[in-house]
Amino acid sequence: MLLQLKNIRKSFKENIVLNDVSFDVEKGEVIAILGRSGCGKSTLLRCINGLEEVQGGEIYLNEAMITKPDANYKHWCEVRKKIGMVFQSYDLFPHMNVLKNIILGPMKVEKRSKEEAVKEALIHLERVGLLEKVAAYPRELSGGQKQRVAICRALCMNPEIILFDEVTAALDPEMVREVLDVIKGLRDQGLTMLIVTHEMAFAEKVADKIIFMENGKIVEVNTPDKFFSSPNTEEAKRFLNL
Repeated sequence: MLLQLKNIRKSFKENIVLNDVSFDVEKGEVIAILGRSGCGKSTLLRCINGLEEVQGGEIYLNEAMITKPDANYKHWCEVRKKIGMVFQSYDLFPHMNVLKNIILGPMKVEKRSKEEAVKEALIHLERVGLLEKVAAYPRELSGGQKQRVAICRALCMNPEIILFDEVTAALDPEMVREVLDVIKGLRDQGLTMLIVTHEMAFAEKVADKIIFMENGKIVEVNTPDKFFSSPNTEEAKRFLNL
């Protein structure tokens, strides 16, 4: 098993955000995490990536527990080499061109040579159809192009799994498709992904499994065809207006 979550609990003061969340992710599996805004989806991804500290439960990557009580910054830097994350906001450095934005992580964190980092960056830029933008600056790119650069940046760290947190939420409708097509391509190449999204049709097409959350809990786990046609729970039926 690539990733395992066991009884994860997370609170912000008195507000319980994640309540006893458990599930497994197999290598090559694509899981879409659905639910209304505020149900804990994004917080869940941030806990997996170490951006939020859990108050209970354990997370295992390749059977090694990563949510150690004494986990420090260096520990999470090592974990994030294996668990990449792409956010709703692109977080590109405005003073760096596309290439420099992508190679910064591999060179600084993984101590790779510039030659090696550039070679891999160009490969990933070609994968997402942005090779001609290698010298462009973020201000010269559309929202969809910026998000594809952010995906390239995550891929260049060679992660074992990538977390996508509402990566199309800030995009105009015409730009959504180009980003979703890139994620579909990654699925076809066997990349393991956890995807938080409000794009229901996309989730149905790309996911191997649907996890539906409500009020910080996993309410239903199902295959996409069954979840969208005949969900098991009343909560899911209300969510889908069935």
